[in-house]
Amino acid sequence: MTNRIFYTKPSITQLETDYAADAAATGWGARCYDYLNRFERDFKTYLGSGFAIATSSCTGAMHMGLAALGVGAGDEVILADTNWVATVSPIVHLGARPVFVDVRADTWCIDPEHVERHITPKTKAIIATHLYGNLCDMDALLEIGKRTGIPVIEDAAEAVGSVWHGRRAGSMGAFGTFSFHGTKTLTTGEGGMFVTNDAALYEKVLTLSNHGRARGQTKQFWPDAIGFKYKMSNIQAAIGCAQLERIEELVNRKREILASYMIRLSALPGITMNPEYTGTINGAWMPTAVFHPSTGITREMMQQTFETANIDARVFFYPLSSLSMFEDRPENVNAWSIPGRAINLPSYHDMSEADIDRVAATLLDMAAGRIYHNSTALRQSV
Repeated sequence: MTNRIFYTKPSITQLETDYAADAAATGWGARCYDYLNRFERDFKTYLGSGFAIATSSCTGAMHMGLAALGVGAGDEVILADTNWVATVSPIVHLGARPVFVDVRADTWCIDPEHVERHITPKTKAIIATHLYGNLCDMDALLEIGKRTGIPVIEDAAEAVGSVWHGRRAGSMGAFGTFSFHGTKTLTTGEGGMFVTNDAALYEKVLTLSNHGRARGQTKQFWPDAIGFKYKMSNIQAAIGCAQLERIEELVNRKREILASYMIRLSALPGITMNPEYTGTINGAWMPTAVFHPSTGITREMMQQTFETANIDARVFFYPLSSLSMFEDRPENVNAWSIPGRAINLPSYHDMSEADIDRVAATLLDMAAGRIYHNSTALRQSV
């Protein structure tokens, strides 16, 4: 039996281990936030943002950011139907209504034309999710935001290392959020980051992140508002500091793996993968193969094929509007069509060329068999 190829796992070196051990041994009392403060400082410098707050998750960062913008009951927030539930959960928790719109067929990210058509007087925010490292059309979205006065938020959970015309993903909107889950390119095990260039918004979120205690409050244990507890631990931040020192190495390896898949699968008809357009850099968090409907290749076929080959492959996100907790079933053609013929391919720092060969060969063999079957059936029907 061949060894199982997992879809992702973190790259942890002696540097991460040393920093975490130091935080565990010395990061208490007056030094309890040393690594946390350093991680926030270094991350905002890397991103080119004015302010950063390390959080327990990307979901928590999104929750606090939306709350600080005043999103609440009766409001609407526009987001891509193609998304993980973590993006929509804070909207629902705040009592607002999510408005699911379609994605572009090439980037699988929110379509600005559909955003424009769904804006109403109740629209409070627009969330741009950079999916699998792919980039939203930020020029178009920011222009909509500027013209309407509606803040554009970047869900950059999966986009560390992605760049839109010289600006890093997460640094362009009213605020941005990142995930450092164990599956991500940069990991702290669990964790996230809130970033913004808006000083007033930063202060609001900083207060909310610490049980509503304002930074300038002189009374001990005196909250100024009802807040949250979404703080990252100092030990997690220590791991993050080490990962951030290696960020170029980590992102470059992800990009190498995506490029390797593209070379190996380039001769396969009817397949597309993560795009990278002129002036952009795709951080390539999750290499994804999407087949044209004419191939007849389905998600279930790919799942079964990879499972038989002892390869861990993830399904493409189901449309949020397909989930049982939501009643709206909008006509989002791409968001509903793509998941049924797409798969996320394994990608992690220590993945060998032999592993990439094995994944690609498995997909090629399956596709070749399917295409041959289709062509034979077509000839027999003529």
